[in-house]
Amino acid sequence: MVISRATIAVTAAVAFAAAGTGTALASDATSSATRATQECQPGTLKATTTQLGTEQAGMNHAGTFLKLTNTGNVTCVISGYAGLALEGSGHTALTTQTEHSDTYFAADPGRHDVTLQAGDSAYADLVWTHTGADTAAARYLQISPTGGNSHSTVAFKQDVDNGDLSVTAWSDAPPTI
Repeated sequence: MVISRATIAVTAAVAFAAAGTGTALASDATSSATRATQECQPGTLKATTTQLGTEQAGMNHAGTFLKLTNTGNVTCVISGYAGLALEGSGHTALTTQTEHSDTYFAADPGRHDVTLQAGDSAYADLVWTHTGADTAAARYLQISPTGGNSHSTVAFKQDVDNGDLSVTAWSDAPPTI
């Protein structure tokens, strides 16, 4: 059985409060432990695409950065990879396959926790090719911060070979290109 530091802190705080002393201190410790380890909630995350002044193009590859901003009021943690889905005109679903790995332009940092204070952003690199015979004419991109059902849909007018996308894990800084 794995016990996290947050669980130990909460258990200690409850025991301290039960002893009849320092109730306010225990309450503060509990809420601090909860805030510090809370997973980012979908309603507090805004996903966008951005070039950040860097063009990703070469050898039939194109790319952009994914930017995920904590719009909430509390610090939270995100880890892993974005869930992605392409949409055509009229928001019709297009077949999409996403590879979680290095992209043509950037190394994958791998799954790790990224702590986002209010207003902070996490980044990932998104790359595709665009010259194959089975090109999907994407018009929109669904970005799910953690691969769940909650997502943002952004304009994404790109031709994507076979609907194949490559994406790196979220990181606290834009990937080095």
